[in-house]
Amino acid sequence: MNTHPPLSNIQARDVEALLHPYTPIHRLRETGPLMIERGKGVFVYDTRGKEYIEGMSGLWCAGLGFGDEELIDAATEQMRTLPYYHLFGAKGMEPAVELAEKLKEIAPVPISKVFFTSSGSEANDTQVKLAWYMNNAMGRPEKKKIISRVKAYHGVTIMSASLTGLPYNHKGWDLPVDRVLHTDCPHYYRFGAEGESEAEFTARIVKSLRDLIEREGPETIAAMIAEPVMGAGGVIVPPAGYYPAVKAVLDEHDIILIDDEVINGFCRTGEWWGCQSLGMTPTTISAAKQMTAAYAPLGAVMVPEDIYQAYVDHSRQIGTFGHGFTYGGHPLGCALGVKAIEIYQKRDILGHVRSLAPVFAARLDALKAHPLVGEVRYCGLVGGVELVADKATKRPFDAGKGVGAQVAKILEGHGLILRAIGDTMALCPPMIIGEGELDELFDRLDRGLADAEALVAKEGLRAG
Repeated sequence: MNTHPPLSNIQARDVEALLHPYTPIHRLRETGPLMIERGKGVFVYDTRGKEYIEGMSGLWCAGLGFGDEELIDAATEQMRTLPYYHLFGAKGMEPAVELAEKLKEIAPVPISKVFFTSSGSEANDTQVKLAWYMNNAMGRPEKKKIISRVKAYHGVTIMSASLTGLPYNHKGWDLPVDRVLHTDCPHYYRFGAEGESEAEFTARIVKSLRDLIEREGPETIAAMIAEPVMGAGGVIVPPAGYYPAVKAVLDEHDIILIDDEVINGFCRTGEWWGCQSLGMTPTTISAAKQMTAAYAPLGAVMVPEDIYQAYVDHSRQIGTFGHGFTYGGHPLGCALGVKAIEIYQKRDILGHVRSLAPVFAARLDALKAHPLVGEVRYCGLVGGVELVADKATKRPFDAGKGVGAQVAKILEGHGLILRAIGDTMALCPPMIIGEGELDELFDRLDRGLADAEALVAKEGLRAG
C-alpha cells in the first residue's frame, strides 16, 4: 500500500522528464523528489517553503553557501564581457590565465601548467590519459596501469568510474576496464584485524601495495591515484603515517602519485589542500567542486615542469597535443574560480574552518555514545557518522534494509540535508557556516538520530 502523499505538479513533471543520478529510480514515481527552489547562506528551501540546513554543501562543493553577491556579480560581469570562448588552437583568454596563475600560487607542490576540464570526473579521466601520454613520450609504452583503492571515488566517466572502488559504480556497467588495479582501503575501523594497532594495520596494507606492484611489475604501472580524505567512500581518514609510507613505495618503483583534491581542496580540511592535512606529497593534482564554490562547473589538472616537458616532446613528435574539452577553461567558470579563491583569501575562510573544526569534532565525538553510531570520522569541516546494528561487534545493518537512506529521509523531516553513503551519514557544511548554525545542524542531527533509533527498534532492523 502506498503511504506516500500524492506528488505535486512539479514533482510529477520531474518524474516524467528526468533521469536522476545516484537515485533508486525504481521508487521515484512513488516517493517523488525533494524539489529545491532557492538558497541563501547555508540554507535551501523547497517548493513548499520548508527550510533545510544544507549539511552537504550540495555535493561537497558549495563551500561559500548560496546567494553570495560577490560571486553573482563576478558571473554577471563575465557573462556581459565574454560569455564563452575556448582554449583550442592556441586561443587564450584572461580568466583562464588568471585562474591558472592563482592555482600555481596556492598549489602545495611546484606546478608548471594547469589544464582545465568541465568536472572532477573529467579531470581524473584526463590524469590517466596524461599518464599514458607521458609514458609513451618517454618510450615506456608498457607502463600504463593505474592503482586506485577499494572504496575510492574518482568520478563516473568510463575511466574515472573504473578508478572508483565502489560496487554500485561497477555493477551493471561492465567496469572496471583493464589497466586499473585496486589496493586496500585504509579504513582501520572497518578493515583492521583483531588486536591489530593502527600502525600495524598501516604497515600491513602498505606491504600489500608493495606486493601488488611487484606482482604486476613496476614497469607496467604508471600511477597511483588517491583522495587525501576518501569522500564518497564514507569520509575515510587514513591513519597517521599512511601517505608517507605509500609515497616511499611509489618513489622506489618510479610510480607517480595523483592527488584527487576534488572534495578535499580549497580549505575544507583545515589546510588549502587535503594533502597538506594528511602528510601526502603528490606529483600531479586534480581539482574541481569548491574551486568555483560550485557556482559554475569547472575542473583542473595541475602538473609539474618535468611532466609538462614530456608532453611537449610528444607534441613535437605527433604534431599537436590532441586532448581537450569544449567547456574546459570556460570563461564563466574561470572568472568564478578567480573570485572564489579571492574570497577564500580575503575572508580568511581557512582561519574560519580552523576555528570551527574543534566544535565540529566535539559534536561528532559526542555522537559516539549514541546506540546507532559505530564510528565518527572527521578532518576540518568534513565528517562521517557510521551507523551500525551492533556497536560491540561493529556489525553493519543488512544493506537491503536501507537504514542510511531512511535516516537521511528522517533528517529531511527535521530540516537537515545530509548524504547517506551506505549507512554512513556524510557531513560537509558550507565553510561559511557560523558556530550557532553549526550547533543547530547538530541539534537537528541529534533529533533525527533519536527518531531513527525509535524506527530501528520498532521495525526490528537490527536483526541479522
